[in-house]
Amino acid sequence: MLQRFFIFCSGADTEILKTCSNGEQNKYAGIGATVFFTAVMAFIASGYALYTVFDNIYTSIFFGFIWGLLIFNLDRYIVSTIKKKDNFKSELLQAAPRIILAIIIAVVISKPLEMKIFEKEINQVLLEEKNSMTLNNKEQLALQYTPKIQSLNQDIANLKGEIATKEAETNALYDTYISEAEGTAGTGLLGKGPVYKEKRDKHDAALAELNTLKETNAVKIAGIEAQITALETDYNTAVTNSQPIIDGFDGLMARINALGKLPWFPSFFIFLLFLAIETAPIIAKLLAPKGEYDFKFEEQESVVATWVTQKVEQRKLLLSTDGEINEKIYTDIKNEEELYQYKKKKAEELLRLQADSFHNVQVKGL
Repeated sequence: MLQRFFIFCSGADTEILKTCSNGEQNKYAGIGATVFFTAVMAFIASGYALYTVFDNIYTSIFFGFIWGLLIFNLDRYIVSTIKKKDNFKSELLQAAPRIILAIIIAVVISKPLEMKIFEKEINQVLLEEKNSMTLNNKEQLALQYTPKIQSLNQDIANLKGEIATKEAETNALYDTYISEAEGTAGTGLLGKGPVYKEKRDKHDAALAELNTLKETNAVKIAGIEAQITALETDYNTAVTNSQPIIDGFDGLMARINALGKLPWFPSFFIFLLFLAIETAPIIAKLLAPKGEYDFKFEEQESVVATWVTQKVEQRKLLLSTDGEINEKIYTDIKNEEELYQYKKKKAEELLRLQADSFHNVQVKGL
C-alpha cells in the first residue's frame, strides 16, 4: 500500500511498472518518497512563514497545505517528464530548466525554516533594531517639541530675571535708606531725617512694584509651565502611540532582513541541504542507468508514435487516391456525348428564357 502510494508520487506509469521487477518498483518508490517528503517540508516551511504573516494557525495550515500540494505537483511533474536517453548531455540539457526550478523551490522552502532554526538570533537582531528605532523615534519626536519647550523655558527664565533684577534694585534701596539712618552713607547724619524718609519712600514704592511684579510674573510662569506640561504630555503620548508600531516590527520581511545580517555560512549550508533534497529525485534519475521501466516506457511511446505515423500516412494516401479517382471520373464524364448534348439543350433553353424576359421588359418600357 505504501509502496503504491510512493510510486504514485513518483509520477511513473503504474501499469508499466507492475510488469517490472521489484528492484525497479523500489527505485521509483524511493523517488516518490523523496518527492512526498519534500512536499511535507515545503508544507512545514510555508506554514511557519505564513504564521509570521497572518499570526493565525488555521490560516497558516490551510495556505501551507496548498503550497505543499503545489510543490508536490511541481516535483512530481519534474521527475515524471525526465526521459532517459543514451546521451547524458542531452538528458542534462533536458533537465536544466527543471533543475533551475528546483533551485528556486529550494530557496523558497529553506528560508522559512532558516528563520525558525535561527529564531533566537533573529529575535536578538530585531530587539537591537527595535531599540535603535525607539531611540530614533524619540529623537525625531523631540525635534517637534523640544524647540517649543526650550522657548517657553527661556520665557520663564526672562520673567524670573525681571523679578531678580527688581529684587536687586529694591535691596539696593533698602541698603541705602538703612545706611542713611545709621549715618554711614548719604548725609552722614545719624537718625531718620527728611533724606531718610525720601529714601525710605523710594524703597517702599520699589517693594510694592516688586510684589506686584512677582504676582504678575507668577501667573505668567504658571501659564507657561502649563503649556510646557501639555507639550511634554503630547510628546509622551506620541511616543506611547508609536511604540506599538515599533514593537510590531517582526513581520516576515523584517525577519528575512534580520536573517541576512547573521553570518551567511550556516544559512548557506541549510540552503544546500534543501537544494540537495529538492534535486535528489532529478539527480538520481539522471545518474541512474536505463532500467526496465525506461525501456518498456520507451517501447510504449514508440508503439504509439508508429501507430500515429501510420495513420497519418494512411490518410495522406487515402486523400491522394481519392483525388486521382475523382480526376479520372470527371475526365470520363467530359468525353461523353450524351451528357454534352443534354447540357447544350438546357443552355439553349436558358438563353431563350433570358431573351424573352428581356424583350418583355423592353416592351413594357415603351
